[in-house]
Formats: sequence, structure tokens, C-alpha cells
Amino acid sequence: MMKTIVAVAFSLALSGCSTLKTIVPSFWDDNQSARIIDVRFQIERMDCQSDTVKQQVSKLRDDLLWFELYSESKGSRQQDVIKVVHPIRETVEDMWKRYRDGQASQGYCQIKQRILRSQSQTAALAVLGRY
Repeated sequence: MMKTIVAVAFSLALSGCSTLKTIVPSFWDDNQSARIIDVRFQIERMDCQSDTVKQQVSKLRDDLLWFELYSESKGSRQQDVIKVVHPIRETVEDMWKRYRDGQASQGYCQIKQRILRSQSQTAALAVLGRY
């Protein structure tokens, strides 16, 4: 009976440790913090009236890919920041496809820029708010 109780307690303890990864946030990282501010800056400076907006979106897309690859390379503890940045990546990817196919307008760009401002502010608060 005592062995059964110890076995059950041991298995609960082991499974409890695996869930800590999803509860405890990842720690501060200088590179992630700098890059998320770079992303916010690019979004703020995006000029929807410019002929270079396609290149601006492409650069933003590359920086977000860098962020995700860097975070994945750091290990499984980084899933929290990857989840926070993922909506920005989806928005930028849609935008990039529209510009690639020549289907984007100035109004489309301005709407997406407003969405990206909100998403990037949320992501920056999460990334910069870690210890």
C-alpha cells in the first residue's frame, strides 16, 4: 500500500513539473527586447503613401521571422513570447502576400497598420515586462 502511494505521489510530482514550463514565463532577453522595439518602430514609421511600403513590409516580415527563430532556438521556455508575437506575424504575412500579388491599397495598408500598432504594443509590453 505504501509503495502505491509513493508511486502515485511521484508520478504527480513529475507531471506537475512539466506543467510549470507553461505557467512560469520565460526570462528577460536583451535581443528579444531590442527586436520587439525595432518592430514597433518600423510599424510606426511605415508610410502607406510611399512607393517603398512593399519593402517596408518585407523588412518587418524578416525581423519577425528572426524573432521567432531566435526564440525557438533558445528552447521550449520561450513559447510564451512566440505566442504573443504570432498574431503580428500572421498580419504581416497577409500584408506581404497582398503586396506581392499587387492587391494592396493605401486604405488596406492604413487599416493593417492600425492593427499592427495594437498588436505590437501588446507584444512589447509582454516581452519587456519579464524579469
